[in-house]
Amino acid sequence: MIDARFQIDWPDFSLDVDERFPSRGVTALFGHSGSGKTTLLRCIAGLEPAARGRLCFDGELWQDAKTGVPTHRRPLGYVFQEPSLFAHLNVLGNLRYGQRRGRSANGDDNGFSLEHAIELLGIGHLLKRRPAALSGGERQRVGIARALAVNPRILLMDEPLAALDLARKQEILPYLERLHDELAIPVLYVSHAADEVARLADHLVVMDAGRVLASGPLNAILSRLDLPIRLGEDAGVVLDGHVVERDERWHLLRVQCCGASLWVRDSGVEPGHPARVRILARDVSIALQAGHDSSILNRLPARVESIGDDSHPALALIRLRVNGSAVLARVTRRSAEQLGLQPDLDVCMQIKAVALL
Repeated sequence: MIDARFQIDWPDFSLDVDERFPSRGVTALFGHSGSGKTTLLRCIAGLEPAARGRLCFDGELWQDAKTGVPTHRRPLGYVFQEPSLFAHLNVLGNLRYGQRRGRSANGDDNGFSLEHAIELLGIGHLLKRRPAALSGGERQRVGIARALAVNPRILLMDEPLAALDLARKQEILPYLERLHDELAIPVLYVSHAADEVARLADHLVVMDAGRVLASGPLNAILSRLDLPIRLGEDAGVVLDGHVVERDERWHLLRVQCCGASLWVRDSGVEPGHPARVRILARDVSIALQAGHDSSILNRLPARVESIGDDSHPALALIRLRVNGSAVLARVTRRSAEQLGLQPDLDVCMQIKAVALL
């Protein structure tokens, strides 16, 4: 585990965090701007001299009241919002600079080759170009590869897509998903974008005003009704499953997850492959009984678990339980009363849209 305890007291902001992060997978630090996400990331990197606390990485002490491993001696890679590449070096020169810095900091090679970083980020055809000849998405991919070239034991990413337009974000997200699937090191990923978190994260840490409000597996946190930070139209859950069937006539895939089958649009994923689906609360409706004449393909038996407030007093968020997994539905309070919705009531959940991530 990554044991991080930090305190900072500034005139207009304070950070007080005592948290343990998994040492595998992607942990998203999520919250509004100013919630302390980047400050916490900088503390872990050793970039905040005012921070008091303790940092222990897999049993190895990096910082406490008597110890302070400087940033350049911590075996980490850091990806900023802007990659800040050396303009006088081509892409390969920038990567080799990171590689030399990694061996100097770590004392040895951790086994992550430069060639692997180049292949993962799909930048082999860019190696001879200078940064000025790269698009924003290409520069960020080079920046990520440079961070990996130091052979890090942990990768820190501070809103790596924030400076990109929508088209460039869509270009780079598949490469970030490859990192999620192939990296054996932990990744701490700062973001306030719910779609990025849904696609990439395994573990979610919600922050506000310099404090951790909630921490745990992604869907367990997304499906909670008691968090003060609302996702608005992005409220929903993320479920992991696998593709079991392709319907070539109707261009659909059948995904097995939460002990049931869901039909989604065919995106080219082959049967047998893992799949992550996102179900937004706005796309879920509730009926007391399953109807037969409906355009909605995905209708599952569920049980009402709890009812919470939404961002508008006319609406309610309903937490449903489906074979051990939680799903959220957004309904009007009028509909909830007319249906007599209450905890432990068995209902039919109807999902109008399911997104394959």
